[in-house]
Amino acid sequence: MSDEANGVGGGTDTGTGNGGGIVLGPNRYGKAEVRLVRVTRDAARHELDDLNVTSQLHGDFAAAHLEGDNAHVVATDTQKNTIFAFARDGVGAPEAFLLRLAEHFTGGFDWVTGGRWLAERYSWERITTDGEPHDHAFVRAGQEVRTAAVVVDGEARHVLGGLKDLTVMKTTGSGFEGFPRDRYTTLQETADRILATSVAVRWRFAADARPDYDALYARVRARLLASFAEGYSPALQATLYEMGRAVLEREAELDEIRFSMPNRHHFAVDLAPFGLDNPNEVFFAADRPYGLIEASVTREGVEPAPAAWEGVGGFC
Repeated sequence: MSDEANGVGGGTDTGTGNGGGIVLGPNRYGKAEVRLVRVTRDAARHELDDLNVTSQLHGDFAAAHLEGDNAHVVATDTQKNTIFAFARDGVGAPEAFLLRLAEHFTGGFDWVTGGRWLAERYSWERITTDGEPHDHAFVRAGQEVRTAAVVVDGEARHVLGGLKDLTVMKTTGSGFEGFPRDRYTTLQETADRILATSVAVRWRFAADARPDYDALYARVRARLLASFAEGYSPALQATLYEMGRAVLEREAELDEIRFSMPNRHHFAVDLAPFGLDNPNEVFFAADRPYGLIEASVTREGVEPAPAAWEGVGGFC
């Protein structure tokens, strides 16, 4: 069966056998990682959008799986072409672009009852020449990747913003003490260590929120960075929670924020064999194994939305 028939359906009995009937379970299909670059060139100063977009549909697709009937299968190639065609009218905020795609597919095909649309947005900066930003020459920014997701489940619309690969470090103002010890514990307590992590975070918008997505992204990013930098960190868990709280206290249009943050360990190197001291200045940066801290921070009383997170990998 071709990838065009990896359709969506569920709960259809295909007969009986040992242990009872065999049924088709939950599933979806679409075109993954469509690389889209859109250049706005209606003036001498060009604008650049660089995205990686995924479109997946679910609905009444059981016949594709069970009977080889593709009458309801919107080809994955069609989904790809739609992404490019919609970019002709502009991209804008990735959340808004994904909402446009979601409305198109769920509104244009009666049997499509929902789906998942994801985007990664890559940042570019203008190259500076003669002290001025160039109109049409760019260099890839080496920091985080912006992420967005739209999940449609019947009448429910869930919008997620976020970022990943935001690597941060504080060279003091962090420790790790008071943890339990047993016969296998070798880690020494410390009140002064390097704290480093690569932040992956997604935030869920309130159901009726339609903010300026770009402006909100900039504010959230700034608050995440400020919260990481400020105050003493007794553990990455505490820092994660404070980062989430700092965002939700100031952004009323957000209901929930989830983090996945590896602890990028830095170990002080023993220089004594070389007749040297090490006053917490020379470290070995270990890339693995690493501690992995994941948690969600929500508003009290807000209804959970598990459907919003289904299939969004890397988050608890």
